Amino acid sequence: MSLPADLCERTLQRILARHPDLVEQETPLASLTSPMSPAPVGSVRIFKGSAVAKVVYVGLVVPMIQLDSHMIFAFTPEDSAVPHFTLDSVYGGSYHAFHLDLIPRADLASHLPYTDAAFHPLSPVFESAAAIEGLTPAAIGPRQRAIMSPWMLVNRASEEAFAAITEHVDAYAGHWSALVDKGLPDDVLAGLADTDLAARDTAVRANIFSRDVDPVWAQVSRLLGDEKTDAIRAELVANG
Repeated sequence: MSLPADLCERTLQRILARHPDLVEQETPLASLTSPMSPAPVGSVRIFKGSAVAKVVYVGLVVPMIQLDSHMIFAFTPEDSAVPHFTLDSVYGGSYHAFHLDLIPRADLASHLPYTDAAFHPLSPVFESAAAIEGLTPAAIGPRQRAIMSPWMLVNRASEEAFAAITEHVDAYAGHWSALVDKGLPDDVLAGLADTDLAARDTAVRANIFSRDVDPVWAQVSRLLGDEKTDAIRAELVANG
């Protein structure tokens, strides 16, 4: 198993073990095909539960174009203040890359207690990961950064640096699972009374997975076609 596949699979299995009510669903996207290859080029796995409402795994592996890409999005319920979790792990032929984040469910600048409870504990992990030798900034602009969190880690990496981020991925996933299990303090939740969590989540997820915002969907369309690509996006945009 490749480094990106191993990192993603380990993280997925950790989430499933921590939240055993997640049940895998049947999906027509279970085997992804492409005009580029007679063999399947990837797969989608979908799990549904309660405290973790939905987990979506997307894997694309096409040796002829040196693509080895694996992504997890773990979504909390629409009306929850607990952030979503995401991990991308990729090998692109000449480099490794990863994207690790918790996606805010409320505005961080105007809800400091929420920021401190949900995100600030990750600061030492963020600083430690950012200092790993062999990481370089990924090509992501401020528009995409604006809809993620300031604790987002998104880098290209040497093979050694990519291997070194495992403990940081574990720390983010562990912190996130603890938030799911324990919930946020009552005083923090009271401070979010001005936020329609479900409506905000609908808008944010539509932006995160927008073709206009993220150019990766154009690349996926070239591989899978528009119909399958939009079906994957639809699974990511909503928990239903």
